[in-house]
Amino acid sequence: MRLLPEAVRRLAAWCAVVLLVSGVGYVGIRLCAELRTAVVPVLLALLGSALLGPFHRRMVKARVNRSVAAAVTCVAVVAVVGGAVYIVVAALIDSGDEIVASLKEAARGLARHFGAAGTSLEDVASNARELLRKFGGTAASGVISGVSVVGESIAMAVLALLLVFFFLRDSDRAVDGLRAVAPRGTADTVEAMARRAFGAVEGFMRGTTLIAFIDAVCISVGLLVLGVPGAAGLGALVFVGAYIPYLGAFLSGGVAVLVALADRGFVIALWALGVVLAVQVLEGHVLQPMIQSRTVQMHPAVVMLTITAGASVAGILGMLLAVPLTAAAFGVMYELRERYTAPPETGEPGTPSAEGS
Repeated sequence: MRLLPEAVRRLAAWCAVVLLVSGVGYVGIRLCAELRTAVVPVLLALLGSALLGPFHRRMVKARVNRSVAAAVTCVAVVAVVGGAVYIVVAALIDSGDEIVASLKEAARGLARHFGAAGTSLEDVASNARELLRKFGGTAASGVISGVSVVGESIAMAVLALLLVFFFLRDSDRAVDGLRAVAPRGTADTVEAMARRAFGAVEGFMRGTTLIAFIDAVCISVGLLVLGVPGAAGLGALVFVGAYIPYLGAFLSGGVAVLVALADRGFVIALWALGVVLAVQVLEGHVLQPMIQSRTVQMHPAVVMLTITAGASVAGILGMLLAVPLTAAAFGVMYELRERYTAPPETGEPGTPSAEGS
């Protein structure tokens, strides 16, 4: 190795570090994938605790028992999530036939304007039953695995809810437990990193939830004014999609525009597109800077790469978890940089100044 130039030795050392870190990260991801039934509920519970922590703390300050406050918070979560699911399902059931009929009419309109392309769309819409019957055997073969996935998802959701209860109830002991397991001499640093990471996730979750609520209300009101069917369900879809920055808003808004196009025609679809774009401009230029100005800010390119990586690792769930986990990682990095990067005038950390020596 001494025969190699200094620059080559440094490059080799950095390559070894990168390979080692990549290998450890890959093994960690594989372990999380194998233990997903335990890892996913923990991550969801941490996100839920970050979102519901302020409400629980207010109840505790009002001298409500910690266990009772945690139980009330979990019941409120079940009520809100159950209500949102009911709204979406009811809206789809009520307007499903109407939307399908509108899609067929839209296909006929495309046939009049674009010829063969529109005709093929109409053929697909009119022969949907035949297609379902043709591929019914293939679909039926996956029923058992589908039921297994549903059962696993329900079990993870119940476990996550129980973990939220315990995390909220015992949050006052978290710092002491973290300091107890930290290596000797690093307790303060570990605590600061944990607080910074959790604060970043908490700020992201609260800010995103408020922004999602405002987006959903504005788009729902706009769709109701335009007379688009299923406006409440589409608004709920916008609310859920807002937890996937940029991509979620694009997809949910696109669904709303397509439904408007299918049911009300091209002009109303343009108005719906205008409503969606106006809400997105309001979010990007007003809501995001005002609401999330105190949380960890990430460049949009970093967010998109994070979402893409999360989707490749864990699908939709990975897309939901990628950004808050990355925000936590950025929070840890900022804390380490502030602790170990000293100002130029004070010298290196741990080195006494000239005046004190």
